Amino acid sequence: MSVVYLSLGTNLGDKKKNISIAVDKIQELIGKRLSLSALYKTKPWGYSSDNMYVNAAISIETKLTPQQVLTATQRIEREMGRTKKSVNGQYSDRIIDIDILLYDNMIIKTPELTIPHPLMTKRMFVMQPLSEIAPDLIIPEINKNIKTIINESNK
Repeated sequence: MSVVYLSLGTNLGDKKKNISIAVDKIQELIGKRLSLSALYKTKPWGYSSDNMYVNAAISIETKLTPQQVLTATQRIEREMGRTKKSVNGQYSDRIIDIDILLYDNMIIKTPELTIPHPLMTKRMFVMQPLSEIAPDLIIPEINKNIKTIINESNK
């Protein structure tokens, strides 16, 4: 079994319900929930919108490969009504966004999937919820834990 960390975000509709539905679908399609952060209300990142986000982090125990997890998260997004993905840094409002942050201590770089998530350490809306559930988790390549990265970004 492997442990995968996901970031969840939503800024449309009933946000708390969107996160709850996503968590249920993740457990159904990917694996057993190990931990789930509180919900964090945050401003949009990378674009302007009047709609605030709700973000969370979740850890899952899974038998799936990283590619299978990606396929499952994309399926969940589609089933929940997400019609388009962000392309070339062009972000937009969304009913749900599920990003794979970490998968065990793997480093993966393919056209479809990059793990660790390449922007995670620059996004406090990802790091804060993740620090709640795994403050001592070491990010491969960087070789620093979540707590240290947050402390360094606050200097």
